[in-house]
Amino acid sequence: QVQLVESGGGLVQAGASLRLSCAASGGTLYNYAMGWFRQAPGKEREFVAAISRRVDGTWYADSVKGRFTISRDDAKNMVYLQMNSLKPDDTAVYYCAADRTGPWYIPRSEHEYDHWGQGTQVTVSS
Repeated sequence: QVQLVESGGGLVQAGASLRLSCAASGGTLYNYAMGWFRQAPGKEREFVAAISRRVDGTWYADSVKGRFTISRDDAKNMVYLQMNSLKPDDTAVYYCAADRTGPWYIPRSEHEYDHWGQGTQVTVSS
């Protein structure tokens, strides 16, 4: 069973950039579509971005489109979320998730994901 560990969160000012990383162990990410979700205080967890197993198809929430980029390096068993032009509304705990699914499918619902990391805090000050 794959285990996921996120890193790279922190406290930054508005307009700054951060790169989140998700390291997988216990399985190869080649078999999984990958996603990033976030949960702000008092709010439900929401979809941020996802990437398919093959062809690197991606999908983004409207709120992050054009600012965030999801990528994967299967050779390193890593998934990344590059976050640019950060806003205070991006403040949340960010979670990495894995879904063992078909090669071209891009899951966007948290209910589709089988494995989750523990999360990393991102705080953006104004």
